[in-house]
Amino acid sequence: MQMQPYRWRLSPSFVAHAWKAATQQHHRSLIPLIARCVPRDGVVFDVGAHAGQFTKLFARFARDGQVYAIEPARYARAVLRVALAGRRLRNVTVVPVALGAVAGPAVLHTPIKASGARGFGLAHLGAPDPRWRRVGVEEVAQTTLDALAERLLLGRLDLIKADIEGSEMRMLAGARHTIERFRPRLLIELNAAHLARAGDTVGDTVAFLDRLGYRAFVLEADGKLAPAAPGDGDFWFLPAGDPLAAGL
Repeated sequence: MQMQPYRWRLSPSFVAHAWKAATQQHHRSLIPLIARCVPRDGVVFDVGAHAGQFTKLFARFARDGQVYAIEPARYARAVLRVALAGRRLRNVTVVPVALGAVAGPAVLHTPIKASGARGFGLAHLGAPDPRWRRVGVEEVAQTTLDALAERLLLGRLDLIKADIEGSEMRMLAGARHTIERFRPRLLIELNAAHLARAGDTVGDTVAFLDRLGYRAFVLEADGKLAPAAPGDGDFWFLPAGDPLAAGL
C-alpha cells in the first residue's frame, strides 16, 4: 500500500465533484421526515458533512436556525463550500474537525483511485483498508461533540446526523452529556465492518443509545418509521416520548 500526504490541487475530478455537489440533491425521499424533524428555528449537527447533500436539506428547513456542517477533510470541505456558495446558504457554519470520544490529533485516510481522483466519501479515521493500493494521509484536529457544544454555547440541538465511516460510536461516546441535555433525534449510519476499525460493534452502539432512552427505527417505503433491530444501514434513533414514535 502506498501512503502519501495530503496535497491540495485543482483538478478535473474536483471540478466534477464540486459541480455535482452544487447542482444535485440526493436523499429526496427523506424530505417529508426531515421537514418534521427540523424546526424552522432548529439547530442541526451534520457530522461527516462530506459534499453537503444532507447539509443542504437541513438548511432548507432550519431557515431561521443553524446547521453545523462538521467535516475534517480539506478536500471534502472545499467541495462543500462550493455547494453552499452555489445555494447561497447563510445558515450553515462549516466546522473543520473530526468528532470522537477524546480530543487530540487524528489521522484521516482517503483512498486514491487509479485516475488520481480522491474517494473522499470513504475517508475515515483508523487503519486504512488494505484493499486500497494508494491512500492519502491527512492529520486532522479531533474534539468531542460535548466540547464543541459547550464552545458554541448551544441552547438547543434538534438533530444529529452522523455518517463517519465507523467512528459513529466514538462520536456518540463524546456526545453523551449533550444528548442527555437536549434529547436530539439521531440519524446514524451503522456498518459492522467500519465500526470494527475503532473496536466497536453495532450492538455496542445500540446498547449505548438504549441506556440513554433511545429506540431504533427505519424509514419504510411508505415514508413511515418502523421499529427495527439495527444491522448495517441508516437508522433513526428517537428518544422516549418523541411524537414521531407515537403509536409505534
